[in-house]
Amino acid sequence: MALASSLAPLHLASFTFLAPIALAAQTVQPAPSQTAPPPAADPKASELTSHRLELRGMQDSLDASQEQRRRIESEIASIRTDRGKLTAALVDMTRSVSATEAKIGEAEARLETLTGSEEAIKRSLLSRRGVIAEILAALQRMGRKPPPALLAAPEDMLQAIRTSMLLGAVLPEMRAETEALAADLSDLLHLRQSIAAERDALSSDVRKLRLDRQHLAALVDARQSALSAAEQALGAERERAAQLAKQTASLKDLIARMESEVAAAARGAEAARRSDEAHKAIAMAPPDVRRKAALAPFKDPARLAPANAFAETKGLLPLPVAGALQRGFGAPDGFGGAEKGMLIATRAEAIVASPCDGWVAFAGPYRTYGQLLIINAGQGYYIILAGMDRINVNVGQFILAGEPVALMGDGSAKTAAAIAIGAAQPILYIEFRKDGAAIDPGPWWVKPELQKVRG
Repeated sequence: MALASSLAPLHLASFTFLAPIALAAQTVQPAPSQTAPPPAADPKASELTSHRLELRGMQDSLDASQEQRRRIESEIASIRTDRGKLTAALVDMTRSVSATEAKIGEAEARLETLTGSEEAIKRSLLSRRGVIAEILAALQRMGRKPPPALLAAPEDMLQAIRTSMLLGAVLPEMRAETEALAADLSDLLHLRQSIAAERDALSSDVRKLRLDRQHLAALVDARQSALSAAEQALGAERERAAQLAKQTASLKDLIARMESEVAAAARGAEAARRSDEAHKAIAMAPPDVRRKAALAPFKDPARLAPANAFAETKGLLPLPVAGALQRGFGAPDGFGGAEKGMLIATRAEAIVASPCDGWVAFAGPYRTYGQLLIINAGQGYYIILAGMDRINVNVGQFILAGEPVALMGDGSAKTAAAIAIGAAQPILYIEFRKDGAAIDPGPWWVKPELQKVRG
């Protein structure tokens, strides 16, 4: 009697804890069609309706694009004549684009992790299809032929005992396996929900990035058109810079010849020297005067000289692009030497911003560097950025920290830096020089930003 009474709950419990896996197994099966298909419609009418919907969608997109363009043009027209407002808008929009690019990169990394977890669970479930089938078959057999009840058939005592022993040995193992399978299916459901949410957020960020890039491109065109109108000899100076790039064998020689043979670069170098002298004079002033001089220029986007001496900006400079650090200063370069700069992997078409105030000493293609930009930061310091696809500033132009100066490519054009590390994505090369010698740029970066890039 006791055995029969204890066996009945055991049999009932087996269905209780195995039910979730049976239900979950049903949820992953494809749903059968519920209704018969409607009668076939006229193919020509369906095609005409499809074309009308497609045309309407294209028209709506075109109208939205034109409205966005008109809004941008109206905004730029209102600030075109005010250099300070234009520069401030450039810096703000560049900051917004860089933040969105970083956010997209983080979302893509999370999405990749979630997708990997989903694939791992799917592989695990696939490998246990045999176990799932055995559990479901056992449930079916037990449902069709349950263990005997002793009150109804006392002559089956031996069979009841054997059944009880068998269930006592098998059910714990089946329970553990069932709970594991149910947990995996639950995790798979949650992962798919998280992946869908991440993809929706990513799509929204990509749309925002596309609009912000359009806005930024229009602002850059407005800035450069205003500058180019005042530079009559810009074309000739670009040709001379291109000739020097072919003739010089080192960056040090290139900088020296640019600042001695190209008028725009020479003017920038002279402005840098005057700025250095002004900073020396400020350094000799009383503390309150130095403090006002240090803070005031940062509030003036129309300034035409660096806010501070470059040596005083350690720990303050923003990284020029959002991305992942691939190789740092002093790391082995793969050719028996050490890296003179740092390599950052970026997104395709990422915006490159100037990390500091300074004058453009060179802008254009140079040997295996790809598009090369050299910024004279004063005090004998030069910032070198290489590997971009397009540079949108001119030689001799004064630029502010955070201003957009270039665009990365899609990674198809390989520079020496990208080839050295076997990178498929675009690679930005950054090098700091002091009096012609490469120095470690690490101490100059804002620490939270550097940690973000390394992460």
